[in-house]
Amino acid sequence: MAPSAIDVHSGVANDGIDPIILSLRKTLTTELNPLAYRFRALFSLKHLACLDPPTEQTIPAIKAIAAGFSSPSALLKHELAYCLGQTRNAASVPYLRHVLSDLQEDTMCRHEAAEALGALGDLASLELLEKFRDAVEEPPEVRETCEIAAARIEWEHSSDRKKEQLKQSDFASIDPAPPLPQASQMPAIEELQRTLLNTTLPLFQRYRAMFALRDLSSPPNLPTAIPAIQALAQGFSDPSALFRHEVAFVFGQLSHPASIPSLVQTLSNQNEASMVRHEAAEALGSMGDEDGVEDVLKQFLNDPEQVVRESVVVALDMAEFEKGGDREYAIVPEAVRESIEG
Repeated sequence: MAPSAIDVHSGVANDGIDPIILSLRKTLTTELNPLAYRFRALFSLKHLACLDPPTEQTIPAIKAIAAGFSSPSALLKHELAYCLGQTRNAASVPYLRHVLSDLQEDTMCRHEAAEALGALGDLASLELLEKFRDAVEEPPEVRETCEIAAARIEWEHSSDRKKEQLKQSDFASIDPAPPLPQASQMPAIEELQRTLLNTTLPLFQRYRAMFALRDLSSPPNLPTAIPAIQALAQGFSDPSALFRHEVAFVFGQLSHPASIPSLVQTLSNQNEASMVRHEAAEALGSMGDEDGVEDVLKQFLNDPEQVVRESVVVALDMAEFEKGGDREYAIVPEAVRESIEG
């Protein structure tokens, strides 16, 4: 189903809502629309919500993204929370606090809301994060995410942050943890791997090692890329499902063919947590132009887990995008496309 017909050059719609936002919001929130199509609308809204400096479309785009939380799809809702966390805008905070605090909400969505609050660096959310971090009755994925998010906020507002000399990352995302600073010009992959796999260390520190290894894997022709990817793949043996899912997410960011075998193994493991398998599927989708990836994904279109089935649908759409060579994975109205390409 195509977005409703709205003239994107007409300024605003009759009800005062920006017509681009209105069209994308309708696409996002219409349950009859194919899920992959709704994801594309979401990433168009994310682009508008993340523009720096903000525009008159920023807050309406954030509200449009948040409107999607009425969906029954945990996969879509978790992606909404992620996108709100990337906006660097305090207007996203109330929606994320609500999702985290809703004990009836899917664990994967609540985890993503907590992570997003950490990404926003919202000091006022620290008390809420610490509450769920310390609540023994909470699912481990929620408690662990709140631990990392609280530590990230504390780090961001600390004096130690100002002392660290961090390498400029190739990735524009706000990550759950910043990469560990490198003490020298010689990358210490073995040392980072030891930190990554040391379950006695705080999760925040281990995540920092994970993102340091990610940055040593990009660009893909770096001599450290494949050794760093091999080190990251060892994280799939970690006892924490949250940790394993983050490894898969990083592989999706990197889109390096060397990660394909471990991602296929993870997706194929029916005993693996669905939040890990879903992330592995989407990571494979980012490499859809690699031989055999689409065939692997199609094997899981009827997976018993709904979030995995839905992820495969989105991943196959991403694979189609990769082969097509489009610049942006989104439904981008002409006016928005011009701002992206300008």
